[in-house]
Amino acid sequence: MAEILARASRRSEIAPFIVMDVMERAARIEAAGGHVIHMEVGQPAAPAPHSARAAARRALDHGRIGYTTALGLPTLRARIARHYGETYGVDIDPARVVATTGSSAGFLLAFLALFEPGDRVAIANPGYPPYRHILTALGCEPVLIETDAASRWVITPEALAQAHATAPLKGVLVASPANPTGTMMRPEALAELIATAEGLGIRFISDEIYHGLDYAFPAATAAAISPHATVIHSFSKYFCMTGWRVGWMVMPQPLVRAVERLQQNLMISVPTLSQVAAEAAFDGAAEMEAVKHGYEANRLILTGGLPEAGLPEFLPVDGAFYLYADVSRFTDDSAALARRLLDEAHVATTPGVDFDPHRGHHYLRLSYAGAAEEMREAVARIGDFLRRG
Repeated sequence: MAEILARASRRSEIAPFIVMDVMERAARIEAAGGHVIHMEVGQPAAPAPHSARAAARRALDHGRIGYTTALGLPTLRARIARHYGETYGVDIDPARVVATTGSSAGFLLAFLALFEPGDRVAIANPGYPPYRHILTALGCEPVLIETDAASRWVITPEALAQAHATAPLKGVLVASPANPTGTMMRPEALAELIATAEGLGIRFISDEIYHGLDYAFPAATAAAISPHATVIHSFSKYFCMTGWRVGWMVMPQPLVRAVERLQQNLMISVPTLSQVAAEAAFDGAAEMEAVKHGYEANRLILTGGLPEAGLPEFLPVDGAFYLYADVSRFTDDSAALARRLLDEAHVATTPGVDFDPHRGHHYLRLSYAGAAEEMREAVARIGDFLRRG
């Protein structure tokens, strides 16, 4: 009986998010006095913009912090809608905007609102691990569509149609800029993929949490292409607000009430203090652009230094703050290599098997969201480590 009572549900039997395990291992090294350079987690080193922190302080000084409505503060939703006009030139009704507890809650709400248990949902491989883990926990089937250099590491309309012909898909989720690759889709490619999906009756979800961090060309939003697309965004990356846990969705109008009901029951509302800070974060754009320029400098440090360190092959570094490096010349086990790199050189990276269960053993993901001096030191440590073998 004790064994039965202690047994976890089958739906909880999902793979771990390996990057979090790497963070825990790095924390133990730091607790013992080691200095770890963190390239494993997609977390900006900079704080939230001054405007956000000041607004939060004012709200705390005011006193009571209560619930908001389930969809979020009306002023925040209106400010997010205004952002789409300012940034992309598209008119968004604030009624379609939903505040979420980070993008993670956005994915959960979207999957619950759009899909039934057993539904097949396509995602790019390599891709962000919680996509497939959340879908699996909800009883859906993640369908990995392989990407490669020929497709510039994005899902093509042809690949989507082929997967749908094999067995019907109910949805497809695409990220641009993407995690872990940092690659982006050009506007015309995104529009063609959305048109293909909708023509086949496949719901389209666009992960846009790295928008604003685009270097090769401006990122395009699915909200400007189709009113039927679901867009998920976050204040975590561009606005440096990871720990505030606040994001948003732009939903097709007919589905807003479904998401509202889910939010009412699952979360009640997003933390009010975070919503207040998020609304004010839009006033810190100049500050955030300076942070972005720092990422661009870090990008050059890695793309220029890693080939000399021994890692000359990596995917296109279009946006976000990740570099996905091919380590196949050194190992067939990127997880073991990442452990050694952390234990011996104190550089924390994420093995590609977190993002790609098929080919990830040949890759490492390196985040360059830290300080420039740490990026230079990381390149030197990696070079020394690889030369030692």
